[in-house]
Amino acid sequence: MTKTEISEIKALLSSPKSIVIVPHKNPDGDAIGSSLGLYHYLLQYKHNITIIAPNDYPSFLKWMPSENKILHYDTNKDKADILIHNADLIFTLDFNALFRTGDMEDVLNTSNGLKIMIDHHQQPADYAKYMYSDVSMSSTCEMVYNFIEFLGDSEQINSAIASCLYTGIMTDTGSFRFPSTTSRTHRVIANLIDKGAHNSEIHNAIYDTNRYERLQLLGTALSNMKVLPEYNTAYISLTQQELDTFNFQKGDTEGVVNYALSLKGIVFAAIFIESSQESIIKISLRSKGDFSVNEFSRAHFNGGGHTNAAGGKSELTLTKTIEKFISILPDYKNALTP
Repeated sequence: MTKTEISEIKALLSSPKSIVIVPHKNPDGDAIGSSLGLYHYLLQYKHNITIIAPNDYPSFLKWMPSENKILHYDTNKDKADILIHNADLIFTLDFNALFRTGDMEDVLNTSNGLKIMIDHHQQPADYAKYMYSDVSMSSTCEMVYNFIEFLGDSEQINSAIASCLYTGIMTDTGSFRFPSTTSRTHRVIANLIDKGAHNSEIHNAIYDTNRYERLQLLGTALSNMKVLPEYNTAYISLTQQELDTFNFQKGDTEGVVNYALSLKGIVFAAIFIESSQESIIKISLRSKGDFSVNEFSRAHFNGGGHTNAAGGKSELTLTKTIEKFISILPDYKNALTP
């Protein structure tokens, strides 16, 4: 962001405003962490703030400070629409195109509230007055930390802000192992710990709360894994019946695709998850090195994301979706060969 933009935003925030903060549909740790981190920061300046999430999110994110104050659009549409229409400012976090909010897209498009985007995904849409967009960043939570710093308010970071931002950075960097984790990221993490983020407690809250059925589902996913050595690719599939058998809950498949990517010699991994409720196949893609799953997903599966992590969807059956995926791979054989 330019110094002029920062000065203008600081002026906007200098007096109490009605503010809405919006993460993307099916929000993850970075989306919820950045939204709550920004919420706790703005709260110190007496703004009237509401976080409106398009829908629910995994239970392992529900320990964060003030999480219970998040409004879910899919179950509180009328109230949420009024808040959005009356908002002076709308912060959109961890996404850069309004369709990523699902059913909230129309009301956000028609709202007169001034929009501020903070996001690290590729190819942002031009809908916000102020855009802090940086694809090199590890996470939106690290960007919210920077945003607070831009405004000259580093000293305002308290334990609630620190805990929320730590969560998003940790989850979006795969516990600090992805290439987007820089020395700056580690310095930010150190500062957040100093500000009151209890790192081991946060890690336990996110990763050490498995249900027995979730681990059984993981076992099924791993048994379904297929390897295509000629393309250095592996993929996992889960049917709706398999999800139902193990009482699937939101977040149960989080990170499962990384098991396929962890195989020796694999540079491209995918997971295909059947969703009867939405009549689609949900797709998560991961890669190593320079192979862009963002471009792959945009070209073939109506999705996008980052170079090494992206999502998509298919309206074909699970079998046909996998057949399509395999049929495309010969076109990328050279790119998939290290």
